[in-house]
Amino acid sequence: KSMKRNKCTLRAVLLAHSLTNLLPSTCSNPQGMVEPSVYHAVVVIFLEFFAWGLLTTPMLTGLLSFLSAPLIGALSDVWGRKSFLLLTVFFTCAPIPLMKISPWWYFAVISMSGVFAVTFSVIFAYVADITAEHERSTAYGLVSATFAASLVTSPAIGAYLSVTYGDTLVVILATAIALLDICFILVAVPESLPEKMRPASWGAPISWEQADPFASLRKVGQDSTVLLICITVFLSYLPEAGQYSSFFLYLRQVIRFRSETVAAFIAVVGILSIVAQTVVLGILMRSIGNKNTILLGLGFQILQLAWYGFGSQPWMMWAAGAVAAMSSITFPAISAIVSRNADSDQQGVVQGMITGIRGLCNGLGPAFYGFIFYLFHMELTDLDAVDSPGKEPKPKMANPTDESSIIPGPPFLFGACSVLLSLLVALFIPEHSGPGVRPGGYKKHSNVAQSHSHSPPSSGAEGKEPLLDDSCV
Repeated sequence: KSMKRNKCTLRAVLLAHSLTNLLPSTCSNPQGMVEPSVYHAVVVIFLEFFAWGLLTTPMLTGLLSFLSAPLIGALSDVWGRKSFLLLTVFFTCAPIPLMKISPWWYFAVISMSGVFAVTFSVIFAYVADITAEHERSTAYGLVSATFAASLVTSPAIGAYLSVTYGDTLVVILATAIALLDICFILVAVPESLPEKMRPASWGAPISWEQADPFASLRKVGQDSTVLLICITVFLSYLPEAGQYSSFFLYLRQVIRFRSETVAAFIAVVGILSIVAQTVVLGILMRSIGNKNTILLGLGFQILQLAWYGFGSQPWMMWAAGAVAAMSSITFPAISAIVSRNADSDQQGVVQGMITGIRGLCNGLGPAFYGFIFYLFHMELTDLDAVDSPGKEPKPKMANPTDESSIIPGPPFLFGACSVLLSLLVALFIPEHSGPGVRPGGYKKHSNVAQSHSHSPPSSGAEGKEPLLDDSCV
């Protein structure tokens, strides 16, 4: 009996060992299957945001994603992208079926799903793994354009299905698309991070020093270029996030757009954004360079926000919308330059920092715009009056003859000032910052595990060097 038990135990050990050896080879880069490509990232992003767009409900991000995005990105630099793509998509889409099952569970889960609503950071790191530097901006533009395409098409489809067949069908369809996205990641998405870049596989032991995300964050904090980029992202995306929360109400009440006109406005601006991020972005990157493309995009954003702030006629809003589509080139261009200034084993953490800052802006931007509307005594409410025939909806203001005629949209002008500061900060971002000119903290190495296990921790003067040392500032 003891010999039989020993044989059974030996067989179990051998089977587990063979499965452990088999799973990494079939999941990380399966032989006989397609190599990782940008199209895998495009499909994942489209399905995730299309599912949420059907519900016409925004995903909740903010402080939680600001804290979690760099950490999830850093861990994806250690254990690979595919597992964290699956993790972020699953928990981001988990609240969808609960909308009809249990409202209490829905609010409980959606309040925590913001921790994992950082798919963009993992996706951009995935793209950085499989593209060359000169192709990266075009790939980022394609991913951002796919995001815009999902938001252009899905709300209209969701609204039509909701009116025709009811909300239950929309929730079921969104859940099915989310499950399709998860299955696509499990079955069709190969691992993009090379095996030699991973210090350990899931089945091997790993020390906390190797997987410590705060160590990666400390290294990033020593790079003045990444610091300048983070400030640029915060100052430019803060008004953009606030604009998303109030602009369509502003169009309906202040500019007197009908609901059908607002839907057409969203569709036209979305289509123009897709063209800008796929065609125009590539041309600009090749002709004027990465940094100048960022500056041009910020300039378009300043013009757009100023036009929204001073514009009082519908044609002005349409013209400013075309300018807003051109300003959409800024984020993929920023993602490309931050990717160029990070080592290949730190793509996840730097993209996570950018995504986290955008998540923070998603939480602060609406409050920022709401506070400015409050200071100018503007209340964007009473939607029923907008669609009632024979009524002229107007914003509630203390002195409408003075304030509304001179500055119809004060928050947009404050946003233009914020983007102007962002443009000034972006002027100091170096166009070319290779590994040789970066401040201490970034060192190229071919094997992350070897550097983690053999390199001693930096201390003394090297660990205390100024954050902006050797920078153009």
